[in-house]
Amino acid sequence: MKNKVLPERELQKHFLNELETKQGYLVRKDKNYDKYRALDPEMLFQFLWTTQPEEMEKLKKIYKNQLEETILNRIQQAECQPNQGRLYLLKHGMDINNTHLTFMFTKPATDFNKKLNEQYKSNVFSAIEEVWASDKERVDLVVFLNGFAVASFELKSTTSGQSYHHAIAQYRKERNPRTRLFNWKAGALVFFAMDEQEVYMTTRLSGSSTYFLPFNKGNGEGVNAGAGNPIAEDGYSTSYMWEDILSRDTLIEIIHKFMFEEISEKKDPVTEKKTTSRTIIFPRYHQLDVVRKLISDVKVNHSDKNYLIQHSAGSGKTNSLAWLSHRLASLHDKDNQQIFDNIIICTDRVVVDRQLQAAIQRLDHKAGMIKVMDDDCTSADLADALKSNTKIIATTIQKFPYIMDDVKNLKNKRFAVIIDEAHSSTAGKNMAAVTRTLGSEDDSDLTMEDAIDQEIRTSGKQPNVSVFAFTATPKATTLELFGQIAPDGTKQPFHIYSMRQAIEEGFILDVLQNYTTYGTFVKLNKAIEEDPEYETVKAKRQIARFIELDDTNINQRVEIIIEHFRTTVMPQLRGTAKAMVVTPSREAAVKYQKAFERYIKRKGYEDIRSLVAFSGKVKLEDDKEYTEPGMNGFSEKKLPSEFEKDENKVLIVADKYQTGFDQKRLSAMYVLKKLKGISAVQTLSRLNRVCPPDDKQTFVLDFKNDYEDIKKAFEKYYTVTFLSNSVTPADIHELMAKLEGYDFLDFDDIEWFNELLYKPEVDAKDRGKMKRYLERAKKKIDKLAELEGDDILSEIKKKIRNFIRFYQFLLQATCYKDEQIHKVYNFLSPLSNMLKSDDGGPGFSLKGEIEMVKVRQKKGDTHTSEPLHSDPVLRLPKADSAFATEDKQKKLSDIIREINERFGNHFADDAAFRAMMSVIDELKKSDALKRSAATNSFDDFAKYAVSSELDEALTESLDQNYAFLSLLLNNDDYKQRIIDIYTDEIYKQLKEESKK
Repeated sequence: MKNKVLPERELQKHFLNELETKQGYLVRKDKNYDKYRALDPEMLFQFLWTTQPEEMEKLKKIYKNQLEETILNRIQQAECQPNQGRLYLLKHGMDINNTHLTFMFTKPATDFNKKLNEQYKSNVFSAIEEVWASDKERVDLVVFLNGFAVASFELKSTTSGQSYHHAIAQYRKERNPRTRLFNWKAGALVFFAMDEQEVYMTTRLSGSSTYFLPFNKGNGEGVNAGAGNPIAEDGYSTSYMWEDILSRDTLIEIIHKFMFEEISEKKDPVTEKKTTSRTIIFPRYHQLDVVRKLISDVKVNHSDKNYLIQHSAGSGKTNSLAWLSHRLASLHDKDNQQIFDNIIICTDRVVVDRQLQAAIQRLDHKAGMIKVMDDDCTSADLADALKSNTKIIATTIQKFPYIMDDVKNLKNKRFAVIIDEAHSSTAGKNMAAVTRTLGSEDDSDLTMEDAIDQEIRTSGKQPNVSVFAFTATPKATTLELFGQIAPDGTKQPFHIYSMRQAIEEGFILDVLQNYTTYGTFVKLNKAIEEDPEYETVKAKRQIARFIELDDTNINQRVEIIIEHFRTTVMPQLRGTAKAMVVTPSREAAVKYQKAFERYIKRKGYEDIRSLVAFSGKVKLEDDKEYTEPGMNGFSEKKLPSEFEKDENKVLIVADKYQTGFDQKRLSAMYVLKKLKGISAVQTLSRLNRVCPPDDKQTFVLDFKNDYEDIKKAFEKYYTVTFLSNSVTPADIHELMAKLEGYDFLDFDDIEWFNELLYKPEVDAKDRGKMKRYLERAKKKIDKLAELEGDDILSEIKKKIRNFIRFYQFLLQATCYKDEQIHKVYNFLSPLSNMLKSDDGGPGFSLKGEIEMVKVRQKKGDTHTSEPLHSDPVLRLPKADSAFATEDKQKKLSDIIREINERFGNHFADDAAFRAMMSVIDELKKSDALKRSAATNSFDDFAKYAVSSELDEALTESLDQNYAFLSLLLNNDDYKQRIIDIYTDEIYKQLKEESKK
């Protein structure tokens, strides 16, 4: 029966009619098409004579009646050059006999130049249906810009029993890539396969291997956001193609400001042959949409707002960041005024993403357009760049805390700060340093009240700074800082590309689709006759650790992991699949790697090798010290490239490579540690990268977590994520009242402390006074602890920490002004550091008091094809609970990187570790420290004994790494921060030795 609903031909006619009547296209005939050049010559020369008559007259004098043929031949030659092509010609034009011809006029940034605006309006848009690309190939529709074929369309109708799938098959099987229209770089720029419901596109036809990307808006909003397009109430779901994408402004905008040629080097994992790949990048719909919506909003609001962009892994974030930064750099408002002076791309990675840098530079080759703060740049270089005229600055977020004193009066400039991976960098001190630096002003000769007022004003959103924060997994604090208030009162992202849409569109994998849980069952006995009593929580932790590190338990798990990997995982991806083992501790990582190699050797397996990743040194029961470089046989920096090698199949990690590590062939994860919330999502998402052209399947074997808990963690970020509550000053006042109830705060002392703190010059005498005020408060707390026990001490310490963290966040979120609260915050911050010490002793040990009688691993359920359901609501914790911005104790490697950032040094982690271990060894040999550990509390040991011996130990070890250790000798802050990491270890060892 004949289709009367929507014949394919009717969709085509409607498409063409909309272009003609709504977008001003000229509808042409197939006879006007030059199939050998993929051009409409008549339109080309009409455009050239209209817009560039002087140039054409000049060339006509030279070439006379051969002019048109000469231009067409030169275009032919240029389009077939490896470094040029049709996109290049449209963007840059062409020179003929010292005369420049422009083939596309772009929209000027301002309205000042009338001629440029008239030239822009002179671009000619046309379309031809039923185009014979060759004698055997007929295309439904071709769109032309100034005579150049720029887009081809194969149109299908689902009511006729065909869809975009059939259009894709037609391109793959019936279109010859050598035909000029379909020829890469020399023919059309983009090829669309569409029906009335969905659109797919590609920029390169390669026969049956052609890869098409979805070009859909996304179906549904909020928790329903997924792949496809919304059902149109009146018309076609794909009407945005003729209503928007092919409109004059949008099509030229895409060609000029979005499309570029990407050049990358790839290595085949099987043959190990390196090939150079060239791709024309065309934006996916959500990338185009987010940039345009942000630009439109900024034109109205200037630097008044912050923006949160929740884009899933697989969203093409690198290109989105590049496009946004490039557009913001030249953005003008309706009054033709430039909006931002500088664009700062900020990341928490120490090495700025090379891919991001390359993408920005491909979009604009102007000298001085971008400055990248690479490995050789210091924080001083960043300060210089901010004071210069460089438009785009790419840097790490760690540099900002060190330049606040070097850049004054930046409030006279306006900044766009683009944050990469906002979940990890936007609710702490580094982000506060960014906003304070960029909004800074001269603070000399300020009174205490003025200084406090300025600190408060520069702690939150600055009027001259807009932040554009990108993340796939926003925390509650990130939503509070950068989310926008929705009509229902919740805070939501400005733009969404959901995990669900990315999975449904095939850009990432659902890592929960082959998820198997294992249970570990053990039987323990006492190994002593006595039955001592222990603090329950601490005893349980030690028992759990005892089980985790038990050799029998480890050996059983290793057998399961290796055999599962060899039989199920390793054959994937043409035999190149890899796996990650996530362990709970550095000791566990070492023991598992040793067990791996023993098992592999015993079984005679020669096709698998494991690597290990952990920080610092680890000493096991065999009294040997292990390091990552020592066990792997190469430096830490080489690990990603070494893991790329085919023989290195398994990576065993302890708190490394669980975020920000992309290895497409990572197909399995073996989980041996507890994962919660955002940590679970980020860790398991290491598996979700697709690996074209191979079909990839993921596997998870989890020995520690409940599948439902993991599933709930993912459901928070499956579609949209929003915040249901907000931070309020009432919370901090409530917590302040509780702290006052402990009666250790003397507000006269706090006032005097702040007067000294804000003096222009603070000398040693002033510091002594400030320390006495703090010690008076500490003595009151210590006395209270003597009377009521250690529980009250822990309670006070926790409330002080929560007060500090909550108040810091309150300032960032609201710039809440209360001078008295701010003075208390200034006082409690150093007091908290004085109270950080441990409970005064090494505690107890169950070593030798329990024994493992029996252990076995029991396979649980395997979860496949279980749908995720969105659970998008997050809540901010209250001030009196563990607040979400809690700062973790920094590892030595983090401090080393920080030193490198600040001073421009290049201390390698492993060399610095070895030097510090030498210092620690010297301290452990100290007789004075041994006596102190035997007779003093940890508090006194840490405060007095270690400090007095440290410089001597550093001096004794100078020959280990003179540059690094001498820097510590001359920098009390870093010296103390590093030794704080090891003080507990030193004390416990010396305390144990004193008992023998």
